[in-house]
Amino acid sequence: MGEKLRQQMQLLIVVRTGSECKPGKKGSINMLVVAGSGGHTTEILRLVESLSQAYSPRHYVIADTDKMSEDKIRTLENAKNEVGAEPKFTIHRIPRSREVHQSWSSSVLTTLNALLYSIPLVFRLRPDVVLCNGPGTCVPLCMAGLGLGVLGMKKVLIIYVESICRVETLSLSGKILYHLSDYFFVQWSTLKDKYPRSIYIGRIV
Repeated sequence: MGEKLRQQMQLLIVVRTGSECKPGKKGSINMLVVAGSGGHTTEILRLVESLSQAYSPRHYVIADTDKMSEDKIRTLENAKNEVGAEPKFTIHRIPRSREVHQSWSSSVLTTLNALLYSIPLVFRLRPDVVLCNGPGTCVPLCMAGLGLGVLGMKKVLIIYVESICRVETLSLSGKILYHLSDYFFVQWSTLKDKYPRSIYIGRIV
């Protein structure tokens, strides 16, 4: 299933943005990958693992309170990297947008705080693609990516893959980004039925 998703993502990127974002035509694809924690990180790294080195550099963004994702990212990248080759990834940290069980009212403030860190980071990295799968941290990063387009600086493709844990309803991040992402993937047909704009790809983990 990872190979299937890789092919779909390549096709969608080429169709949506043309030769400017096609691997091997005008250079590689600058990708920003949002890693959550726990299952979110495992899922997103499974997707990244299936991508070729044409999708580089890869800029991973994790929450500043995340203690585990960095090790998982480095393990994956060390396995992907050719012996003696220069690393093609970076890791960045921003404040967590929302903690588990955090109240909605305080989430607004923490998300705005995360956005303040996301804007200069995204504007500096200028990714071609933002790939994410549901952690709260992805919302301000996607907003910053959309901001590049609004200001006419660069079109950033937003690709959202809803977590396999979401069978009947979307996550809060999914509900926010459903109408804002360029491509919105779900892993369960029940979600496709409820959200017709989504693309059903089956289970990838």
